Amino acid sequence: MKKLFLTGLISLFIISCSKKEDSQALTTDSADISTPVNSNVSGKDLIEGSDCMACHNAVERTIGPSYKEIAEKYSDKDIEMLASKIIEGGSGVWGSVPMQPHPQVSKDDAKKMVEYILSQKK
Repeated sequence: MKKLFLTGLISLFIISCSKKEDSQALTTDSADISTPVNSNVSGKDLIEGSDCMACHNAVERTIGPSYKEIAEKYSDKDIEMLASKIIEGGSGVWGSVPMQPHPQVSKDDAKKMVEYILSQKK
């Protein structure tokens, strides 16, 4: 029974940290079918619509660092690098639990997310 519970808990963790598919990744505008739907969405909204909150929150460390901790460690010069971390994943900076890659997130959306996170510095 204990083993079954542990297996279920691990499965839940893996599912909650896995990528979410964006069913509306592109518009269907005939002028430019590659225009991202998220072009006018804020970084905060992008984060809230993703799986980020499964491992992070604004002020307290959970599985990963809080947005406030990230904002205190990094600056605007790190936006490109942090956006790449969101897309490609990473490990070792904040402990032994790796951040899962999010290849479905565009570079522009990842930058918006990072800009929002860095705005939490206060």
